Amino acid sequence: MNTKENEESKEPGKIRRRDFIQGVATVPVLGLFGYALAKERKYVKAQKAAVQGTPAQEENIEEINVALLGAGAQGSVLLNAMLLIPGLRFRAVCDIWTEYNLKRAVNLLSKYDFAVNGYENYEEMLDKEKDLDAVVIATPDFWHSRHTIACLQAGLHVYCEKEMSNTLEDARKMVMAQRQTGKLLQIGHQRRSHPRYIHCYDKIIKEAGLLGRIVTANGQWNRSVQEDLGWPSRYAIASDVLQKYGYDSMQQFRNWRWYRGLGGGPIVDLGSHQIDIFNWFLEARPRAVIASGGTDYFPAESHEWYDTVMAIYEYDTPKGVARAYYQTQTTNGSLGYFENFMGDLGTLVISESEAGSTSGSIYRQPNAPDWDEWVRRGYVTAPKIQEISNELDVSNRLDVRESASPDEHKIPIEFYDPYHKPHLQNFFNAIRGKEELNCPAEIGYETAVSVLKVNEAIAAQKRLTFQPDEFEI
Repeated sequence: MNTKENEESKEPGKIRRRDFIQGVATVPVLGLFGYALAKERKYVKAQKAAVQGTPAQEENIEEINVALLGAGAQGSVLLNAMLLIPGLRFRAVCDIWTEYNLKRAVNLLSKYDFAVNGYENYEEMLDKEKDLDAVVIATPDFWHSRHTIACLQAGLHVYCEKEMSNTLEDARKMVMAQRQTGKLLQIGHQRRSHPRYIHCYDKIIKEAGLLGRIVTANGQWNRSVQEDLGWPSRYAIASDVLQKYGYDSMQQFRNWRWYRGLGGGPIVDLGSHQIDIFNWFLEARPRAVIASGGTDYFPAESHEWYDTVMAIYEYDTPKGVARAYYQTQTTNGSLGYFENFMGDLGTLVISESEAGSTSGSIYRQPNAPDWDEWVRRGYVTAPKIQEISNELDVSNRLDVRESASPDEHKIPIEFYDPYHKPHLQNFFNAIRGKEELNCPAEIGYETAVSVLKVNEAIAAQKRLTFQPDEFEI
């Protein structure tokens, strides 16, 4: 490292490799790392080959003109996924950090021969870009409603990252704008399009019924301690620009997820993904929630939202009552993130992450019928043989309250694409009239109702109930 680089690395706000990694810490482990952290030449060459290898004209794919609104960490993840999807023509990028996020995205797209226009202000972009078909929004939660409504009213289809909004009032406005304009609105709960999750719901839970009656579920997203995100001092956004867009400082702009009025804390930023899966797999909306949480570790002045949350939901499912526990904490990354569904016949452990052992396993309970038919049909793999050294019978070693380990099977769905790619593909195919949206506005709203109630329950310090009409608009 030369002297200048060494001096810059000591700046309080200097963005370093560690800062970049932390900037995408809310993104699943491998979703961005295989792309944004790869060697640039190899990365660009591979992606360009993917983009140009199947021209839209050859596949008779209707080309869609796209703009990216919000080019920060999450916007970069979505952009890298979209570069692998044929039939997209990038026209514009908008981001208020013009000297950093905006330039980076425009420069990246230029390497794929997309001559895009860059904007600070989304209203100017919508006024000048008359050929757009769709906008992908990856701005902070408190901007989602304004950005989405403006784009819909401009006649554009919208893919908006989750959380749908940081308030239910603004989320309702988004649903109403979608209905009034008739344009498509996909909310970025990307597991809804993940082939492994679709297989588990359609084949394992619904068709085969391998879990039986799901009685309990749990999920978590644990993360290690991380410093707040920094920024290069020379690229700091001017104070008047920050205030124009709702931020008091660069600290707040870079770490908006921790601030009330801007984000919703880890339970909204992370938990929203998995609580959405509770609702989906249980085929129900929660009837009540009780939660405990607090700012237990980080300074309250810079982390206004809870760094640790534990919540318990109650559901009335089609088969009976179920309870679901969820935890997110930011001081230890033990076991990462996954969801676990426990029925009277089987247990499903699943994760979007490909990094650990929880990406997809199902365990048959001893009382369940055999699964030979489902193994033959490819719904699950053959059971893993559990070897017991020198003993065929372990019953004499089990406690009276203990039962033998259930058979372990794997979910036979391998997935190597960026995590967001299938959900984006679903959105663009829906624009072409070839698919239905997997997470339309109404589903995104139901999840927002479910998740935002957790922070309310923590503040109230009591069990809160959901009224059925809370989920309706």
